[in-house]
Amino acid sequence: MHQRPRLRRTQALLTSLSALIATTVVAGPAVAAGPGGPCDLERTDAHHSEGLDTWNSRYPRPVRRLDAAMVFLSFPDARPRVTPARLAADHIPATPDFFKRASYGKFALRVHPLRRWIAMPQRSTAYAIQRDWNAQRRAAYLRDAIASADPHLDFGRYDLVYLVADPDAPGVDADATKVVNFEKPLRADGVDLRRLVTVFEHHPPDRNVLAHETGHVFDLPDLYHRPKDTDGNAEWDTYVGDWDLMGSQFGMAPDPFGWHKWKLGWLGARQVACDRLTGPRRYTLQPLSAPMARGGPGADLRTRLVVVRTGPTTALAIEARGGRGNDAGTCTEGVLVYRVHNDKASGDGPVQVLDGHPTTSACWNESVYPELADAPLGVGDTLSVKEDDVRITVAGRAADGGWTVRVNRQAPG
Repeated sequence: MHQRPRLRRTQALLTSLSALIATTVVAGPAVAAGPGGPCDLERTDAHHSEGLDTWNSRYPRPVRRLDAAMVFLSFPDARPRVTPARLAADHIPATPDFFKRASYGKFALRVHPLRRWIAMPQRSTAYAIQRDWNAQRRAAYLRDAIASADPHLDFGRYDLVYLVADPDAPGVDADATKVVNFEKPLRADGVDLRRLVTVFEHHPPDRNVLAHETGHVFDLPDLYHRPKDTDGNAEWDTYVGDWDLMGSQFGMAPDPFGWHKWKLGWLGARQVACDRLTGPRRYTLQPLSAPMARGGPGADLRTRLVVVRTGPTTALAIEARGGRGNDAGTCTEGVLVYRVHNDKASGDGPVQVLDGHPTTSACWNESVYPELADAPLGVGDTLSVKEDDVRITVAGRAADGGWTVRVNRQAPG
């Protein structure tokens, strides 16, 4: 079985784990991410940079099948009230299905749950689990989790690892669910472990929480605003509201932005139009969540995203959002406009939705941020982005459900 030698090897490699853990990953080597063009923003050293001219090879790119192990961890100070099978069902098939729809079938996430509890050596309270975790306590938790799972799991078989804690253990804090990155990869079972997803969710969990954390594994940033005032009255969703699950897993329209689909390789040159503002241009935008035409992403010639490069570090992105697929729960439809910054780190506002109706709000009983719930432009609406001298008008709807959009330079005055 070779379990004991593998366990000893893993334990030896974990002796200096506390020195290797960080909440960020240094910029990795660049690899070509696509055809490029004048509207691409260049990738910078900002954590989870929104630049997409190259791909950070430290992260797996989700354009193929990726296999994830799901490990369930119990503690000596609590007897689990739910089974691993029930906890697995909280996330499977919901998370793989989310990515299948978002990627137009280009990415397949296969999650393989162990279906048994793995006993941790310490009480749950001994690890002081919390959102802003003490580095040494977090290192101890990961050290014990990897060593405990090693006899039961061949890490070399998997691209991702989810560590799911017993949600009813007294020391487990649901707010601590996150991706933990290593500044230097850890070697186990012949593979580099660069990051692990630690899951501390309640049962049932927050909606789309695992998809959100998995997005970080693919180099997507947090899009929410974490305020200094965290007493419960501060707003977390002022940057993007309900749009894109990297802002809020509770959002009504969690399908990833078109910019993120372009970054991840789910949209290509056939679906992205670069507008250089050389004159009035008209586009018909298919709703982002609509399925691709038969033949797959490479065969679909319909535009899903219009990009206007507005500066060395910024661009405007224009896309249509509609109530289907991952966005089936949205309460508004239309053309969404947002600004992308390639030099702003995760959590610092790398994407900001521009409100097409700044004097109104919508969906007060459902939206995470009603002020941006009605941000999309409807037919006849115009958004003048004075900062960038850009004017965007929705001229109508096409017979196939697409939105007709005019983009032009803003007239002086």
